[in-house]
Amino acid sequence: MTESSSAEAPRGDSTARKRIVVRRDGPYQPDPGIAIVDHLGVPVTAEAPVRLCRCGQSQTRPFCDDSHVRRGFTGAKDLRRVPDKLDIYAGQQAHVFDNRGICAHSAFCTDRLQSVFHLGEEPFIAPSGARLDDLINAVRRCPSGALGIGIGPARDADLSDIDRPPQIEVSKDGPYRITGAIELVDEDGAPIARNAGASHEHASLCRCGASLNKPFCSGMHWSVGFRDPVPDPAREPTLFEWAGGYPALLDMTRIFYSRYVPEDPLLGPLFAEMSPDHPERVAAWLSEVFGGPRLYTERYGGYQRMVSQHIGKEIRPEQRALWATYMVQSADDAGLPSDPEFRAAFVAYIEWGSRIAVENSAHGAQPPPNMPVPRWWWVCNATPGARPAASGDEIPAVGDAGPAMPGPGEAVRFEQHIRPLFRPMDRNSMLFAFDLWNEEHVRAHRRQILARLQAGTMPCDGAWPPERIALFERWADAPS
Repeated sequence: MTESSSAEAPRGDSTARKRIVVRRDGPYQPDPGIAIVDHLGVPVTAEAPVRLCRCGQSQTRPFCDDSHVRRGFTGAKDLRRVPDKLDIYAGQQAHVFDNRGICAHSAFCTDRLQSVFHLGEEPFIAPSGARLDDLINAVRRCPSGALGIGIGPARDADLSDIDRPPQIEVSKDGPYRITGAIELVDEDGAPIARNAGASHEHASLCRCGASLNKPFCSGMHWSVGFRDPVPDPAREPTLFEWAGGYPALLDMTRIFYSRYVPEDPLLGPLFAEMSPDHPERVAAWLSEVFGGPRLYTERYGGYQRMVSQHIGKEIRPEQRALWATYMVQSADDAGLPSDPEFRAAFVAYIEWGSRIAVENSAHGAQPPPNMPVPRWWWVCNATPGARPAASGDEIPAVGDAGPAMPGPGEAVRFEQHIRPLFRPMDRNSMLFAFDLWNEEHVRAHRRQILARLQAGTMPCDGAWPPERIALFERWADAPS
């Protein structure tokens, strides 16, 4: 089969579907009404008409600033691209379909289901290596649409895809991930050809400008080192951000309610009548609790709505304990961060929240009304980078290239030369006393800091090299 054909027709009424216009050698222009979110699931605000950069050079990413014109960007496909070829792997439970020519190399399949997807081996896919529900989940999570599944030798859209509202996710340092059966058309309104067997419900569109298979992502953002602007390192991340945002939490709750709940004799009856979107509701709740946007409050009604779901359930202690155990296991399955700092905060909330649910569900319970949604934080200032890792891996300094050294006769400046000397780990370890990234704080304590640096006792995991100590001393001795 060729790129101009596909074995599967688009789902739904094409006249009512939202569209993205792929401008010739220019940006993407999505229809109004298509939600645009960042990699955490937080809405990205934009004025209409929206133009999304695809040359990778815009200074206002993800929006277009016409850099494609100055760069001479071309949207043509590259002859070096992976051929359009649909491979079919037959298993005991199902057939799995794969087209490497549309793969964006996000590694969701190989990272999460290694018993089926074998990186660098042949055959690449062993469909009998996992349960059917795990196979379906892996196919649905493939952001490029390269994977499909069917009970017979034809891709089944009902199994391979999810019915979702139209959305564009601006992935971190990667492509636009579109979901919701959005139609892709050129400037003349003609459909953009998709590879054989590719999903019509989800796809990955290039935004680094280097794909070999434009407008679709071919994974070249990895090769060209495409990067989004780096967030302010002085800002402490929320648990929501550290977890990976709403998409990561939704992945976890879907695993929990599809893999562990249905067949469990204790939890199954408790959730037998839950709504089909229950995983989305729980993910929205956790997002808001962990410091993210007010997703649960805005979509479902806030704390009072959550409490109402537990009234009269009479959750037993053994059910609560099992719920907490499976939730932690689902976090592992979904690949949420496993560092001790995040897990300490995560497990603390799972224990606290589930025990509150037991209390509110007891016979005759009268939960206090109008309580706010709780906001959870790092436990006892145990934050990422607050300690040296036992693995010996170095925690990077503020700047990728290390601190800049002043030139001959150049004044030593705090922001440019001194602050980058202190890593996030150094700063976090001293926040109880003062902030090493705050010029006023460091100047007030410069003599004590210098004495510790010269004695080799600060930082605690190894002395600074002499040239850095000399740089700090030069700044400390300069008139303020």
